[in-house]
Amino acid sequence: MMRKVTALEHISLDGVIQAPGGPDEDTSGGFTHGGWVGSYSDESLGKLLRRQMDLPFDLLLGRKTFDIWEPYWPHHADIWRGVNTATKYVVSNTITSSEWQPSVFLNGDVAQKVAEIKQQPGPDLHVWGSGNLLQTLMRHDLVDAFWLMIYPVTLGGGKRLFAGGSIPAAFKVTESEVTPGGVIVVNYERAGAITTGI
Repeated sequence: MMRKVTALEHISLDGVIQAPGGPDEDTSGGFTHGGWVGSYSDESLGKLLRRQMDLPFDLLLGRKTFDIWEPYWPHHADIWRGVNTATKYVVSNTITSSEWQPSVFLNGDVAQKVAEIKQQPGPDLHVWGSGNLLQTLMRHDLVDAFWLMIYPVTLGGGKRLFAGGSIPAAFKVTESEVTPGGVIVVNYERAGAITTGI
């Protein structure tokens, strides 16, 4: 059975996924709203996130996300126990090794390499953040599901989930919940081709 690639994203109403966690997370492009999800955290959202984080997974990460995570997660296994034992497939043209293991570095034809990894035995591949990598995966039709936390806020600018466009595809909602803070947590899974009206 083929491994699925799931994009897991904190996303604003206007499609921004940049720097949800903290002010200095990613200020590229002059982004000044880092940490924009903080005021929406509550027990309900925490429970949904925890359930997702506790699934079996390997990680597929862009270089910038890996650089943010590498110094942090090895010291916080108590928060997310699976993150350190998961294989981390990291897309980078410049780094080839890390003390944070197990890690595998991908360069060259990344789409082809991810397509091959999907054919190998193992858990599903989770993509957190990694906006640039996601553009490549979506262009090559390699994303099977979008697990989104949609926040009731517009940010005006910043890196967007569908910045590079998308291929025409239909999706079905397999779970959805609205938190007391107004965050819509929804899972969209691929459901074949688009059907149009008469």
